[in-house]
Amino acid sequence: MSDERLFSFRNVWFRAGVGTAIVVFVVSVLIGFIWLPSAKSDPYFQGIWTAICSAAGVPRQWHPVESAVAPGYQLSQVELTPHMLDGATSLSIGRGATLALRCTMCHGPRGISMANSPNLAGQFAIVVFKELHDFQTGARQNAVMSPMARDLSDEDMRDLAAYYASLQPIAHLHGGAPGIVAHGAPLRNIPACAACHGGVDSKIGSPWLDGLPAAYTKAQLLAFANGTRHNDISEQMRNIARNMTPEEIDAAAAWYAGETPPQQP
Repeated sequence: MSDERLFSFRNVWFRAGVGTAIVVFVVSVLIGFIWLPSAKSDPYFQGIWTAICSAAGVPRQWHPVESAVAPGYQLSQVELTPHMLDGATSLSIGRGATLALRCTMCHGPRGISMANSPNLAGQFAIVVFKELHDFQTGARQNAVMSPMARDLSDEDMRDLAAYYASLQPIAHLHGGAPGIVAHGAPLRNIPACAACHGGVDSKIGSPWLDGLPAAYTKAQLLAFANGTRHNDISEQMRNIARNMTPEEIDAAAAWYAGETPPQQP
């Protein structure tokens, strides 16, 4: 028997095979795209087009990509770069000193607080600028600082940052740092405090913590932990503080304040 005769419509078996395949195809289409969709109440299979799209694994209609859901609070809008406030002039520092006269009640005449407000003497200029900007925009809120920052211009904030960065800071970093400061807690995704806040390394936008009052540092860690403070870019401090124990928060706050950290169990 030749190939020509085998695959010819004159061959009864070839005609029967082709006809059977066509019938099976038509019946499969009728069952898969008409009968089964009509028998199911699932909306993803209602209608012939919907059933075809579902069977093929493609959407019934293409929708524009929706943007991420915006949080219910103001985010920090400051874009930090390593050298954004380098090269402060004596004129800028002088203007900052004049502006800082209104800040002395809380932050001291030379940036050293006599209360539980943060010491600003020697603080990184980028940090001071960012926090003032966040207070102004509402990314960070405080009953005292938010109104104080509301009417500051961008130049005012830069001058204040330059002035406080020019002052001599408190320096009493000493040995015997608690484990949370020196090593962190890697198994709980907590890096060493010193990795970002000085002592080992300094991350752009992270404040120098040495000399901060313990009550202030503790209050900020608790605020990050419960989400009432949320001006940390990428939520890094909130993620860290949530995983810290109360004892670790107390120990870190006390050590940076120059106090003897409480013994951890």
